[in-house]
Amino acid sequence: MSARRVVVIDDDDDIRAVARLALERVAGWEVHLAASGPEGVDLAARVRPDAILLDVMMPGVDGPATVELLRARAETAAVPVVLLTASTTADDRRRLESLGVAGLVPKPFDPLTVHRDVAAVLGWT
Repeated sequence: MSARRVVVIDDDDDIRAVARLALERVAGWEVHLAASGPEGVDLAARVRPDAILLDVMMPGVDGPATVELLRARAETAAVPVVLLTASTTADDRRRLESLGVAGLVPKPFDPLTVHRDVAAVLGWT
């Protein structure tokens, strides 16, 4: 799989650390980390990632609100967003998919396979 640039936005320090290890070491991707929605939007505008992995449940500006912020900026409007979510009910999935995101990856994710899950959602084969 070719090197990809991704931004991971998650308020949980441990999730960010595991995501970085998994995506950099296992997949060879370039990973940039942000701890909040606004921080992630600014970071994504600067680094121009191939994709953004975004936690749904964050304090303050949550995942859905962050998607709106991303879509409002020219630099990030077209970047595919993959939501990381612990919620797996059908209603929640429909609501989240209606945000116009590329897809969802369940949390907790497997560090050894998360890159394949993300690549499958994005069609990176």
